Amino acid sequence: MMRFTANGIGIEYEVNGPRTGIPVVLIHGFPFSKEMWKPQVEVLKNRYYTITYDIRGHGRSDVGDGQYTVELFVDDFIALLDHLKISRAVVAGLSMGGYIALRAIERHPERFRGLVLCDTRSEADNNEGKIRRATQAKSVKLDGMKKFAETFVAGLFYEGTFQRNPEIVELIKSIIGKTSPLAVAGTFIALAARTDTTASLYGIKVPTLILVGRHDSLTPPSASSAMKEKIPNAEMFVLPKAAHMSNLECTDEFNERLADFLSRIP
Repeated sequence: MMRFTANGIGIEYEVNGPRTGIPVVLIHGFPFSKEMWKPQVEVLKNRYYTITYDIRGHGRSDVGDGQYTVELFVDDFIALLDHLKISRAVVAGLSMGGYIALRAIERHPERFRGLVLCDTRSEADNNEGKIRRATQAKSVKLDGMKKFAETFVAGLFYEGTFQRNPEIVELIKSIIGKTSPLAVAGTFIALAARTDTTASLYGIKVPTLILVGRHDSLTPPSASSAMKEKIPNAEMFVLPKAAHMSNLECTDEFNERLADFLSRIP
């Protein structure tokens, strides 16, 4: 594990694979950590320069003041690329990681070689979504992380996953449980306040892959289809036995699609 300072905060990151390979940065979802990408790192590190990191307030990165914005998350991501002297990378983001990647490519298109959007969307929250996040931010502070983790994971996984793969449910629950309530509340506010990146999709000029779980109710396949229609030449695959955590629930097919996509990046 390595650390660097981005915008006044200690950020923890990990690098795997040959530095001569195409750089691939994996951005985790909320409120998880870089640990969620382990099955992908195992496959990619043989061929690609694979980078995972903990978004501020998550995993082992510092929490700071808990006053976050997606703009600040993008600043941290660009600071990581600069720190590692990576001029252009393929960037994959799941859920919140996708929001960060979409805003980053809107602000800094020159830093991207490819884009992978997993279980995410380009639209900002509507009023109902904003109110729901405000309520969740409040309940985290009142009830603590253990109770929050229990209720939050219920909406993340396909029902079959709970029976077939309980260990990944427990992994995510334990990652959530260790996250600071201040960071979780601050991130809820950041997500509620994020910009809508839909208009910028038409201008994406790098190869783009969209992956989504068929049973994802948080960022449903319809949201992925809407992005595919707007991003020039984007590819999209729906993973059958997955909900929101498609990289963990349909690991083999997810990795296959990802590896095939990366093999075609110039």
